[in-house]
Amino acid sequence: MRRLGTPIVALLALALLALTASSWLINRDTLRQAVEMQIRSVTGLDLVVNGPIDISVFPGSYVSFHDVGLKDGGSSGPALQVDVLTANLRLLPLLLQRFEIADLMLLRPHIHVLRFADGESNWTPFIQSIARAMKPGAENQVSFSEIRVQDGVLNYEDAGNHASEKLDDIDLSLAWPSISRSFAATGQFDWRGERVDGSIGIGDFVAALSGDRSGVKARLSSAPLKLAFDGTAANRTSAMMEGTLTIDSPSLRNALQWTGQVPPAGGGFGRFALKARANVVGGSIALTNVNVELDGNVAEGVMTYSDNGRQTLQATLAADALDFTPYISTFRLLASGARDWNRQLFDLNALSATDLDMRLSAARVTVGPSKLGHTAFGANLRGGALALSVGEAQVYGGIARGSFAVSRADTVADVRAQFQFTDVDLQSCVGELFGINKLSGHGNLNVSLTASGSSPFGLAQSLDGTATLTGHDGAISGFNVEQLLKRLERRPLSGGGNFRSGTTPYDNLTVSVKFSDGTATAEDVRIEGPGSRVTLSGTASVPAREYDLKGVASLTSGAGGASAFDLPFVVQGPWDDPLIFPDPESLIRRAPAAAPLLDAVKDHKTRDAVRSVIERFTGGQKAAAPDASASADPGKTN
Repeated sequence: MRRLGTPIVALLALALLALTASSWLINRDTLRQAVEMQIRSVTGLDLVVNGPIDISVFPGSYVSFHDVGLKDGGSSGPALQVDVLTANLRLLPLLLQRFEIADLMLLRPHIHVLRFADGESNWTPFIQSIARAMKPGAENQVSFSEIRVQDGVLNYEDAGNHASEKLDDIDLSLAWPSISRSFAATGQFDWRGERVDGSIGIGDFVAALSGDRSGVKARLSSAPLKLAFDGTAANRTSAMMEGTLTIDSPSLRNALQWTGQVPPAGGGFGRFALKARANVVGGSIALTNVNVELDGNVAEGVMTYSDNGRQTLQATLAADALDFTPYISTFRLLASGARDWNRQLFDLNALSATDLDMRLSAARVTVGPSKLGHTAFGANLRGGALALSVGEAQVYGGIARGSFAVSRADTVADVRAQFQFTDVDLQSCVGELFGINKLSGHGNLNVSLTASGSSPFGLAQSLDGTATLTGHDGAISGFNVEQLLKRLERRPLSGGGNFRSGTTPYDNLTVSVKFSDGTATAEDVRIEGPGSRVTLSGTASVPAREYDLKGVASLTSGAGGASAFDLPFVVQGPWDDPLIFPDPESLIRRAPAAAPLLDAVKDHKTRDAVRSVIERFTGGQKAAAPDASASADPGKTN
């Protein structure tokens, strides 16, 4: 063992002496020039050294250039500036006086990428040069296969689109092993306040640099967004990619904001996931076999996205169930906890951010409290105008069709709505749409409305259009017309204490209303029941949400429905709790004892006082306040 160890030690000592001698014999200027030439031949960029140069042969073999600039001869500025560029040398060739770079280390580089309007960049010469150097049999064959970047900064400018981006704290490792044609880059960087982990692998690096098709695997991972692509890419006349695309985000709203997009106003746009077959050509992305999830809604279909000066999204998707409640949860027509319309201004910025053309179909749809069956509808957003169309929806036990359009004029929203509800359950339909919960039965509802305003209250003030409701085999809760009329027919002054209780059944219901500047005018309102008939006329204020109606309730008898007893009445007050009371003078005239008394009183003030007292018995005192002088001493009047 000792005999074997002695020659080994002698050999090592000889090698050490050879290395030490070589470090003194090597011409450092020749070494520096050889390293500069290799960098220039591989990158195609001129090496400009403004600082000192450190050269070491043993124990470490490297050349370090301080304050280095790399630039293309035709560029207006440096494409790359590096605080310290270190070229590590291969040891064995160095002993033979050959200077080969093993790898490069760039400390605190500042990378400048400028994309011109014609699609070329200031890095095009670098790409062309390294493509030539890596081809088999090339004269200036690449002698090193790895570049490491530490604490770098990248500034990107797009002259054509007037856009710029900046990446900070870049730590990367770029490798193209000489024994294969592949390329790989892994590392991290900061972008818009988030740390991003990334990697990319190219199956044929030479083909990719030449613009030919090559296999590509890419991954980006950050807190707002994760993205992965596995497929092929080429860049002959324009960038083309084809493969499987996967996107995942805990909050699509946050991801859009992070990437510089304007998310839609309102709620929703939380958990998001997408997997599809992607075909990318230039600024357009076509997605097939799409499986997309947003806020728990899962759909399948096809999508197309393009960004050629303006963002455009087209999609045709089908789902088993869709829930739109998160997207309307922040939109309130009425003020919270009040009966007044909401006066909060609309946020219309999202209408101008992008163009949208979407077709959706679902077996079940939920919109707030409304539950819809099979539904097919479309959404089109172009130039700040949004149009929604419902081809057919199973809702409220019937069928709904219609359209809804919103266009933007500065801060004002112009709204148009046309809907037809056929054979629907009126209790759920009218209750959910208009907040009126006293109507039951089945029927049809046709609505055609226009409005303009910067808030729900503004829309209510300018409401124009028509609404027609026809119903059958239902009831109106809150009063029983037939029982009340029969009682008042027998005893006209018996009072109206029970007027606002019970239900009024009907066989046929007709309501025709015209809207003009927020005022609804009853053009034809008829309620026809088995023993009674009601007609109404008058107006209702949409902004104030109040009725001001007059009507006639009639008892019907006989096969021809002849009127046996008619009673005029008044409906006044808020929509959700109106006051309903009979006309007092009609009741007085039907009372055998009170009618002569009313006719005998000729003085206007005395007549009003008598009328006021009788109103207190009939329950109609809220309709018309008595004269001040009469009400001051009711005892004398009585």
